[in-house]
Amino acid sequence: MRNEGRQRGRPRARGLGPRLVLAGLAAWLILIPFSLLLVVAKLPLNDLDAGVAAGLHAYVLDNPGVTRALIVWTDAFGPWPWRIAVIACAGWLLYKGAARAAAWAVTTVTVGGLLGLAIKVIVARARPHLPDPVALAPGDSFPSGHTVNATLGAGVIVLLLLPVLPRWGRRVAWVVAAFLALSVGCTRIALGVHWVSDVVAGLVLGVAVIAATAAAFETWRRDQGRRPASPVTEGVEPESVRALRE
Repeated sequence: MRNEGRQRGRPRARGLGPRLVLAGLAAWLILIPFSLLLVVAKLPLNDLDAGVAAGLHAYVLDNPGVTRALIVWTDAFGPWPWRIAVIACAGWLLYKGAARAAAWAVTTVTVGGLLGLAIKVIVARARPHLPDPVALAPGDSFPSGHTVNATLGAGVIVLLLLPVLPRWGRRVAWVVAAFLALSVGCTRIALGVHWVSDVVAGLVLGVAVIAATAAAFETWRRDQGRRPASPVTEGVEPESVRALRE
């Protein structure tokens, strides 16, 4: 019976990867209405975008010290630092024997990042053109890649750490993650390299990809016969707590 159960479990375990990728791709559907709103019906988004960009640009021109601080912050929490942090967490999880959580983390960040790049190419929105720019960035504008990756990185790391955090620590972790994602998005607008709607789209895409892949991981867990769990409060794999503490 035990061998039979293992044999039934193997194909389900192998199905985790495709589930996560499909879930990440499905998250793209959430961006379709927002993209159509931007491309087909540009008002009132452009009024909001233009007004905020002009106001913040005037402020940073008058405050060079603030500009330097914004550049340091946006670089410190840019896409590559988040990717490296998630890969380091995944490596630590592999070392501790939590290979499934590691696979979820890497898949979520990879799929989310690729979706963001694909949407940039499809929408092909130009970045703000401001007089006396304080910063420059390559590529298209929508959605903000920094915001997508900050949302993905912060959310993934929190969901990996939740099993080993106390209840009060979980709330603090979510607050810190939200602050980091929002603050990075704000720096992109203030530096004049993104519109407000770019940052909103980046936040929406990041949250959607995490929610989709976490839901796919939870359905896979339940198919394995594990107890139902709430990823928001217990993390994506609560049973990994033993491995992480050893």
